[in-house]
Amino acid sequence: MIELAQFAAVVAAPAGRGQLQQALVNAGVTHDLSSVVVVESVLGLSIAAGAAAVHAASYFGLRAMRPWGWITAVIVAAAWSLVLVGIPILVLLLRRSTREAYGIT
Repeated sequence: MIELAQFAAVVAAPAGRGQLQQALVNAGVTHDLSSVVVVESVLGLSIAAGAAAVHAASYFGLRAMRPWGWITAVIVAAAWSLVLVGIPILVLLLRRSTREAYGIT
């Protein structure tokens, strides 16, 4: 929800949209920047809203069966933590320099 609110604020502010357009220009986008910003914004907001909706549905949808709602919410939260924390750490561990530091070739 925090990421969703922050991204919505960036998209709503003219300076934020300008930063997004500048980042796209730096990335090499040569098409209509306004359309690309709109598509990127809608896609980003949809993904974040979808994730929040799945988490809320898993918790509040199973509220009548309180233990299962809690278990489902914990599983969803654990999955998000694996995605947000686990993947960057996995990338770090799989780097050649890290493997060599631990004597693995």
